[in-house]
Amino acid sequence: MADRLRSGQDPFADTPLSQAVFRLARLHKSVAAQLLRDTGLRPGQELVLMTLWAAGPQRLVDLVQTLDSDAPTMTRSIARLEKAGLVTRSASPLDGRVVIVQATEASLSLRPGVAAAWAALERLTVGAASPQRQTELLHALSELESHLGSADDL
Repeated sequence: MADRLRSGQDPFADTPLSQAVFRLARLHKSVAAQLLRDTGLRPGQELVLMTLWAAGPQRLVDLVQTLDSDAPTMTRSIARLEKAGLVTRSASPLDGRVVIVQATEASLSLRPGVAAAWAALERLTVGAASPQRQTELLHALSELESHLGSADDL
């Protein structure tokens, strides 16, 4: 790769689709962060709250699975949200080893801002694409996700 850089060649020329997906994901997250700025949330934290608002209290392990996260990342996110007074953690009354996460009443004040941020993100992402084109894009992204999902056993 160093030789390609020195020679002025594109070091990513052999992986254009992967590079495009990477750039798109990074840009999407950056725009989401900008739109969420007024809520005080970081990208990903709003997903936790949206899940809790929609489904009610959840086991930590279920949040990890639902949001396709890993336990350490989710635990850090929950700790930050708890410190901000937006969620509480408690032991399950059925099994003290199980952690239950619940959105607080204070978190509800963020709900309109989160909804507005996600609506704006969707508008910006879709742009002027027709409904048919949006369906095509969803199918293409689903296909890519399926390809990568089959690589789980790496």
